Formats: sequence, C-alpha cells, structure tokens
Amino acid sequence: MDPLASATIAAHGGLDQWKRFTTLSARLAQGGALWPLKGVGGVLDDTVVTIDLTRQQASHAPFGDAARKSAFAPHRVALLSGADTVLEELADPRASFAGHTLETPWTELQLAYFAGCAMWTYLTLPFLLAEPGVTAQEIEPWEESGEQWRRLAVTFPAHIATHSTHQTLYIGNDGLLRRHDYDVEIAGNTPGAHYPADYVEVQGIRFPTRRRIYPRQADGKPMAEPLVVSIDLGDIVLR
Repeated sequence: MDPLASATIAAHGGLDQWKRFTTLSARLAQGGALWPLKGVGGVLDDTVVTIDLTRQQASHAPFGDAARKSAFAPHRVALLSGADTVLEELADPRASFAGHTLETPWTELQLAYFAGCAMWTYLTLPFLLAEPGVTAQEIEPWEESGEQWRRLAVTFPAHIATHSTHQTLYIGNDGLLRRHDYDVEIAGNTPGAHYPADYVEVQGIRFPTRRRIYPRQADGKPMAEPLVVSIDLGDIVLR
C-alpha cells in the first residue's frame, strides 16, 4: 500500500480498530441544490443511514415516508416496508442512468441507488483504500486555504459501485481528509469537490460530521456556489 494511504488510515483510527466492526449507522441532515434539481427534494432531508462494513450494502430509513426504507447493493436496489416487504425494486440500477445529465430527474429507486452508493463510499473512506483491487498512489501536492495538502490518486475496481473509477483524496498535515474529488458518472460525469470537516472520534475511529460538496472547475478549483449537497452527521454508532 502507498505510504500516504497507510498513514491516512492510521490517522483515522487504524485498520485493526476499523475491522472490529461490521456495521455503521448515523443520522443525516441533508440539503443543497441537488435534491430539488433531481425532483427528489425532501425525501432524505432527515434520515438514518446504515451501512455494512463487510460488503457493499446500505439502507436509508425513513425513505420519505416513515414506513419505508431503502436497500442498496451494487446490482440491486429496492424500497421496503417496515416489515421488509419489497415495494419496488430495480436490478442493474446503474444501467438505468444511461444518457443522464446533471438536470435529468431521478426516480425514487435511482435516488436510493445514488444515496446508498455515495454514503457507503464516504463513510468507509479512507479504510476503503485497503480493500482488494483499490489502488492509491501519491501525486503532487495541492495548495488551498493557506495550507498544502498531500494527495492520493485512487482507482476503484469495477465491482465497487462508486461515483467514478478515478478519484482524488486530499490529506492535511494531521493525516485527516480535507477534500475528496470525483466525477459523478451517473449524472453526466459532473465534477465535484467534496469537503469533509468537523471531525469527532467514535469508538476509536475519526469521522467528519460536516460535508459540503461544490462544483469543481476545469483547473481543479471549487466554485463557491451553488452548494450542491450538504451533509451533517450525528449519532454515529459502530457495531
């Protein structure tokens, strides 16, 4: 593993501590321009996400209606009742985004796929760098906000559903993630600059509780507006 990747994992609590747990849950308060633009405003403004740390699965509950929740996996997404009855489902969900641009509306099943894919990636980084098939290599540093951040170019294998195959992580002097760049393939390869902040320690693992995502320009610099997505996390529990 790249030495910077190893150091970043260690700064967030270490792989041995991370592997003690199999699930993670957190309350999310979400906002930003993306949700109304996609025609799904309000559905996931206040919800709880639960992810599996041993395989790529995630769920949001409630999912709009208090009696519904989502079930995400790379090859299937579903909406379930409180009693786990399947209300709707979609196989090979990523294929349903073919031809989408940033402005293309989403169905609720597509929202469930995007939200599951996104939150599973966000909450498992940087530990995801240790997964088989994920590669990371240090590249030239970046200056922003009066600081110099080291960077990792990350490549994900096809079996991991995430925003894009190639992503970039920016790491501060304390080893914590400062920024995360990707192109949202399922929304016309829209470039994003994602800023995690306000870290807390939970059961030996450090998590950012504030995330803000902005458009990324061709020169790599973020735009000050619009705020594409805001995510505030609380009640983080590892089991």
